[in-house]
Amino acid sequence: MIYPIVAYGNNILKKEATEIQEGEDIKSLIGDMFDTMGNANGVGLAAPQINKGIRLFVIDSNLMLEEEDQEKGVRKAFINPIILDEYGDHYVFEEGCLSIPDVRAEITRPGKLTIEYFDENWNLREEEFSGMTARVIQHEYDHLEGILFIDYLKGLKRRMVKGKLLDISKGKVPTDYRMVYP
Repeated sequence: MIYPIVAYGNNILKKEATEIQEGEDIKSLIGDMFDTMGNANGVGLAAPQINKGIRLFVIDSNLMLEEEDQEKGVRKAFINPIILDEYGDHYVFEEGCLSIPDVRAEITRPGKLTIEYFDENWNLREEEFSGMTARVIQHEYDHLEGILFIDYLKGLKRRMVKGKLLDISKGKVPTDYRMVYP
């Protein structure tokens, strides 16, 4: 099932997501989230973006990598994740979001992280990620905390996107995927 993407302005995007009961069968939801993400040409999708306020996101960082990149991409689901540490050199990269189409901004984040999460079989994992995969995880994890990438913008940069954000919240934005507006 392909879900519509929740647009900027919907309250669920600003709320902290709740934990999923351990052992709950969410494999079909995870599959639907991968399908929804692929349909929208995304590299990550958090449950709040499909109007589900639970601590779950999926990523496929393979889509962010170039052939010459040293790192390997990751395609997986993260259930009830907790970022344990973020470290390494901070770097700037232009981010976007399926819930905020046509808005991109340079965001600074640490280059590495350690995260604890359950996989789709409810096995507890602790892993370190770096580069583009770490960035995608950080972006999607922020969704579970009620944080959007535009929340990192200050001053003039924030004011420059204000009009676009208002248009998105009113449904005045073209997309190649279905959206739900506030």
